[in-house]
Amino acid sequence: MRIGELSRRTGTPARLLRYYEEQGLLTPARRDNGYRDYAEHLVDRVQQIRGLLDAGLPTRVIREVLPCTDNPCTITVSDASEELIALLAAERDRMDARIACLARNRDAVAAYLRKVQDNLSPDRRR
Repeated sequence: MRIGELSRRTGTPARLLRYYEEQGLLTPARRDNGYRDYAEHLVDRVQQIRGLLDAGLPTRVIREVLPCTDNPCTITVSDASEELIALLAAERDRMDARIACLARNRDAVAAYLRKVQDNLSPDRRR
């Protein structure tokens, strides 16, 4: 697929997709005419990149982590610096805290929704 379609399907601007390529996060094939050709699996890859960016990871770290998102994991362990290891541990802990907070919020919304629905007439319940 061309960059415009990948942009539409992922909600990611084409300019940002080109940036991801520059950073080594995406590797599209090139057609004979020089156009980028994005494989179907890159839709999921872009969503994974966006999620990792939203979690606060910088692109240099995402480049290291992305191979672990493949199935099977294709990571090759490099000589990770102590700084990188500490950063990843801190980000993991921050994500765990965020997940716990989201779970609590989801449970509160679900409880509220149950109460609201209990008070609705039977024909309005979902």
